[in-house]
Amino acid sequence: MELKRVVVTGLGAVTPVGNSVDEMWSNLLAGKSGAAPITSFDTTNFKTKFACEVKDLNVNDYIDRKEARKMDRCTQLAMISAIQAVKDSGMDLETVDKNRVGVVYGIGIGGIKTFQDEVVYYGQHMDRGPMFNPFFIPKMISDIAAGQISIHFGFHGPNYVTTSACASSCHALADAFNLLRLGKADVILAGGAEAAICDCGVGGFNAMKALSTRNDDPQGASRPFSASRDGFVMGEGSGCLILETLEHAKARGAKIYAEIAGEGMSADAYHITASHPEGLGAKLVMKAALEDAGMSVEDIDYINVHGTSTHVGDISEAKAIKDLFGEQAYKVNISSTKSMTGHLLGAAGAVEGMICVLSVKNDIVPPTINHAEGDDDPELDYNMNFTFNKAQKRTIRAALSNTFGFGGHNACVIVKKYAE
Repeated sequence: MELKRVVVTGLGAVTPVGNSVDEMWSNLLAGKSGAAPITSFDTTNFKTKFACEVKDLNVNDYIDRKEARKMDRCTQLAMISAIQAVKDSGMDLETVDKNRVGVVYGIGIGGIKTFQDEVVYYGQHMDRGPMFNPFFIPKMISDIAAGQISIHFGFHGPNYVTTSACASSCHALADAFNLLRLGKADVILAGGAEAAICDCGVGGFNAMKALSTRNDDPQGASRPFSASRDGFVMGEGSGCLILETLEHAKARGAKIYAEIAGEGMSADAYHITASHPEGLGAKLVMKAALEDAGMSVEDIDYINVHGTSTHVGDISEAKAIKDLFGEQAYKVNISSTKSMTGHLLGAAGAVEGMICVLSVKNDIVPPTINHAEGDDDPELDYNMNFTFNKAQKRTIRAALSNTFGFGGHNACVIVKKYAE
């Protein structure tokens, strides 16, 4: 069976550094951080008092007010990115075969704020018996994002959500890619969303000592590959990529951003939260993606790394790149855009996959910000090009996006320039 080629024909994004793809991309290239003091709840008693929140977003510009009330913020963000991406794709909803259009989203946690609010309310009123909102369950469950998007557009193709912690939406991209090249659909809205900046989300990660507590400098707190890093900065947001078989895209005259070349998946099989110290799973997943794409390390010009700004994670990923890429590790550009967006958890893979698409299309690598002179970790090789503090122009034939999740889940996609 001959596999179909898969291309990217539409993009949509709601992020801490912009509520559109253009705004996000412009701010990333400018090295702008999305971190600020948390506004969504009272952080007085919390160790971490800042995050990368989505700002100045009017949900009702996209979703009817009555319908929006039935959705957790995570689903709202997912829906908005999908609406943006469908519009950007130029897809004619009157003529497209909706039975051949699917939705595959990655959600790491889902409706945690809805869960928190309902349980707190119940606890306050237990003496009156069970008192739960009838929309509690359908607002909370993570799969509802894909369901709501399909209902909104009437898409009847493959429809589900992948959940693998911070690798969730990279797995969604990989699944969508595979469904399309196997001919199971013509178009798939592949994306991810997360909205966990609430008491439970921040408190839970604080209890694990996973978050930065640099409360006096929120914008400088996410500092991957710097010796002074002290944990990740939580973010929220959503990204959607319209993936389409090349023949379908060409038949409707679609613009093409880039081509999906390959995907990889692996497990660390090591620890419930920590990555393998030698980067074993990270090396395996990149190797698998290269083999799937029929590429060598010499074909990759940019790696958008997982790079969360945790001590062990940054070191293990850098080791994996050096081990797999060899001398090419010193020629490829590496950057962690989490230094600006924060860690979008389940949405990270979709947004960072999109960043790779834009990098390939525009031949520019966004920076890893917040690295200062003298802030070097002796366990890292700074002869590698981490693209510190300033975007770098270069020809990017192909880019690789890494995502790693709690539980040892690893996923990787490779994006390349589209050519006939």
